[in-house]
Amino acid sequence: MRVLIAGGGTGGHIYPALAVARSLLGGHRGLEASIVPAAGIPFRRLALRSLRSVDFGVHAVLDPLRLGASVPQAGAILAAHRPDAIFTTGGYVAVPVLLAAAPLGIPVVLWDGNVIPGRAVRATARLADVLAVSFEATCVALESSAPGRPCYVTGTPIRDTRELDRDDARTRLGVPPGLRVLLIFGGSQAVRRFNGAVAAALPRLAERVAVIHVTGEDGYAAALTAREALPEDRRDRYRPHPFLRDDMLAALAAADLVVGRAGSSTLAEVTALGVPSVIVPYPHAAGHQRANARALVDAGAARLVDDEAFDADALLDAASLLDDPVAHLEMAAAARALGRPGSADAVADLVLAAAAREPLPDRAVIEQRARGSAA
Repeated sequence: MRVLIAGGGTGGHIYPALAVARSLLGGHRGLEASIVPAAGIPFRRLALRSLRSVDFGVHAVLDPLRLGASVPQAGAILAAHRPDAIFTTGGYVAVPVLLAAAPLGIPVVLWDGNVIPGRAVRATARLADVLAVSFEATCVALESSAPGRPCYVTGTPIRDTRELDRDDARTRLGVPPGLRVLLIFGGSQAVRRFNGAVAAALPRLAERVAVIHVTGEDGYAAALTAREALPEDRRDRYRPHPFLRDDMLAALAAADLVVGRAGSSTLAEVTALGVPSVIVPYPHAAGHQRANARALVDAGAARLVDDEAFDADALLDAASLLDDPVAHLEMAAAARALGRPGSADAVADLVLAAAAREPLPDRAVIEQRARGSAA
């Protein structure tokens, strides 16, 4: 059985794809060029680039041409590999694959991780045979784009969190014993505001908690300098990292509180581990991250801070949640109730059923799988 996965551009598309299957198609600009080959997965690029912004430069002319060239390119790849099914994590780079798949009759399972589906997902949902989403509201939002398509709430496919050990994770990351841990990261985009807030608040934070801080490459040197400026007996409380790709799950398992963006994968891993969060939605994503964050906030699992309001004082106020054990415990329970640690298994079941042309599983069975229970 052959399954082809189409998606790319950001980690929010790539990591769910990696959690579900072992091959990927993607675009030139995305992170997949470094992440996917490193995972030992066959990887093919299309001519188009992923779209993260709209401008009126040369790409406004070239992008439609790239898209047009990518459709026959995708068709050639499909004809050569003859997949039994396609799983797509959506996004612009998946559009030519679905357009090429339609006349070939290849069944498609489309997953979307945002409360508000993006334009590419809305445009291609009608080409999918099955929809899988992270939020119930997304099924409602896609009904007009893909009327009659079966839609399953699977959650976001993530790395396996079920065997993580909190103490082992803290030891692995060098966290001093007995301290509460604050994990701060801004995702793959726009980390400068986070880094500025940490720099200004660090002396006061280090008095109270251990801080694991993902700085990005550009902010790492300044973070090391800030660490050396701390009193010697507090330097080991601040653990800056340029990236935490392989150790991010360990960092989440070690954390008592997470301060970060509202990407679908981030929220899925936080809830799977039952960690309270303070979410600062990325403001330039068409409202997707704010809507994602609102789902957790409304459930009592997170608090929300607007990007423009996030500074040192806001960070210190977020950290004060660690001084309120009752509120912290309630938020942790609410996060855990939202978690779907078996989401990758649930989506894989849908893909395999589509590939085998078998009846789709019952929604209750998929819900059990997503929750991590045996079906």
